[in-house]
Amino acid sequence: MFDLQCRSAGLVLLFTASASLVACGSLDGASNRIAGLVTPYKMDIVQGNFVSKEQAAAVKPGMSRAQVRDILGTPLLTSIFHADRWDYVFTFQRQRVEPQSRRVTVFFKGDALERIEADPLPSEAEFAASLDSGRRFGKVPVLQLSEDEVKNLPVPAKKPEPKPLPPLPASYPALESAAP
Repeated sequence: MFDLQCRSAGLVLLFTASASLVACGSLDGASNRIAGLVTPYKMDIVQGNFVSKEQAAAVKPGMSRAQVRDILGTPLLTSIFHADRWDYVFTFQRQRVEPQSRRVTVFFKGDALERIEADPLPSEAEFAASLDSGRRFGKVPVLQLSEDEVKNLPVPAKKPEPKPLPPLPASYPALESAAP
């Protein structure tokens, strides 16, 4: 009798373990399907210096380092071993979109720009259009007044004329006292 109870308990335990393993497998499949629908928020990551097509076109051979820095900005990478080379690296990563990566390298001979090497660069307008991450903000209002609206604007009040300043003195006192 005791042997029969042990076998029954063992079979029940084996059946329970098997059923729980099967249940875990089906729950795991369901959780994977749910995870495909709900994804965590990932921020857009922008790193480096964005250099537009217009900026690269403005840089001409013979320009000084200061002029190049004024147009392209401070380089992301400078090396003590390559003092005549500046690297501008730009990366842009966003969720569900292929990451963008661009490199612009500027070479100098002394203080003068020798040449520029760059990946294909977008214009400023193309880059700004690529920043739209699919958010919808509604209709954009027109930011220009019609002629009738301009005529109906209130006339600004005139500011009173400032009082004239007193005349400057003809002579000033000595800054140091006279030596004896």
